[in-house]
Amino acid sequence: MKPETRNQKPNKVTWTPVQDYEAASRLAAQKLFDAIATHLDRKGNAAIGLATGNTMIRPYQLLAELLNDAGLDLGALATFNLDEYVDHQGRNVAPDHPLSYHSYMTERLFNLLEPRLGFKLENAFFPDAEDPAGFDARLEARGGLDLQLLGIGFNGHIAFNEPQPESEISTEAFAALPTRVIPLAQQTIETNARLTASGDLTAVPRKAVTMGMRQILAARDILLVACFKEQTVPLRRIKTGRVSVETPASFLLDHPSSEIIYTTDTITL
Repeated sequence: MKPETRNQKPNKVTWTPVQDYEAASRLAAQKLFDAIATHLDRKGNAAIGLATGNTMIRPYQLLAELLNDAGLDLGALATFNLDEYVDHQGRNVAPDHPLSYHSYMTERLFNLLEPRLGFKLENAFFPDAEDPAGFDARLEARGGLDLQLLGIGFNGHIAFNEPQPESEISTEAFAALPTRVIPLAQQTIETNARLTASGDLTAVPRKAVTMGMRQILAARDILLVACFKEQTVPLRRIKTGRVSVETPASFLLDHPSSEIIYTTDTITL
C-alpha cells in the first residue's frame, strides 16, 4: 500500500463553509448554546469542552448574549478547558500571567454571564500540570464531554497535542494519549507570540498542559472553528481523508459526530 493512502478514512466530518468570521462566530455560538440548553434539559447537567485563542473571542461574546437572553439556569453546567501554559517550575501559570488561559476565559466568557444564571466558577476546570490524571478523572466522573469546541493550530494541532513524526508513534497510541505536560513546537511558540504577545517570543512559555487526544475524541460531539488563512494547509490535509499523527486534527475523521466551520473569505479548500 502506498504511504499516502495508509490510514485512509471515509470523510465523516461535516464541512460547513460560511462567509466570514462574524458568520462563523454566530453559528458556533448558536451551536454551543443549543448543546448547553439541550443537555441541561435532557439530563439535568452539561459538560462542555472549551478552547481559547483569537478565534474564540467573538463566539464567546455571542454565546454570553444568548445565555443571558435565555436566562438559562447554569448551576449544573461544567466547563473543561483544553489547556494552560506551564511555568518554569512545572506548575500552571498564575491567573494573572498575561497569557493565562484561566484569565482569558474569565474575561472573555465567565465574567460576561449574568449572576442570575448561577454559573459556578468552581465548575470551570482546567488541566493541572501537577495532576494531569486528576483532570481526566474529574472529566470521566462527569460522564465525559457533551460537546468539545476546538480551534486548529497552523501546524494542525488541536489543544496542544502537537504533530509527531509517523515513525515515532502509531495512530492508535496517539489517539490514546491522556492529559499531560508537553513541550510546545517552535511553530506554535512563534504563532502564539505573534497573535497574543506582540511578537515577543520570550513571553510565551515553552511548555503547556494539554487535554489528551483520548479525552477530546471521547466527546459526544466536536465542533472545530477555523478562520485564518494559515489554517488552509492542515484543513486540506484533513480533506484528503488520511488520519496522521503529523496532523492531529485529522483524527476528527474517526469521530462519529464532528463538524468543521470555516470562513470562505480567508480559507479556500
